[in-house]
Amino acid sequence: MSKAWQHDLGNIKPQLKGIVTRLYSQHGYYLQMLPDGTMDGTRDENSCFSQFNLIPVGLRIVAIQGAKTGFYLGMNSEGFLYTSENFNPECKFKESVFENYYVTYSSMLYRQSQSGRSWYIGINRDGQVMKGNRVKKTKAAAHFLPKVIEVAMYKEPSLHELVAEQSPPRKTVKTSDSPSHQNGRKEAPRADAS
Repeated sequence: MSKAWQHDLGNIKPQLKGIVTRLYSQHGYYLQMLPDGTMDGTRDENSCFSQFNLIPVGLRIVAIQGAKTGFYLGMNSEGFLYTSENFNPECKFKESVFENYYVTYSSMLYRQSQSGRSWYIGINRDGQVMKGNRVKKTKAAAHFLPKVIEVAMYKEPSLHELVAEQSPPRKTVKTSDSPSHQNGRKEAPRADAS
């Protein structure tokens, strides 16, 4: 990518109207993104890590960016939520209003291979994020109420802004029903010292 093209990208003015919001789960937790990239739920409605930028990237399609961390939320091909410094196709979620007026967020890339059922962002009753392919749209784990803080203008997240440099490994969220992942490898469960 030429230097002139990169310079032009830096001068793009915000053109998209989005919102700064907190995502309140039907289970009573606010989704939060911590500085180290981990995701979980908190009952603290004033946590600065529970604020997200919902940026429209298509018709009823949003990018979810941590307002404090600047990381984008993504879902990989195994259904695990992770955070990324750069916007990529795994960071696109379909925003749908469910019949109880709660909102669901499903991956735009991944779904069940045989049934075609979508994979959703979800928080279980203990405040842990769930693996997307285990969350059903009819269950409370997938239902969120966006609590709008303010309306804001955003630049469109673009795959063209990515520089050809190798980015550091993405952080993967440990879910309640999975082993932890680091750099794409599963770690063996550790025995408790107690």
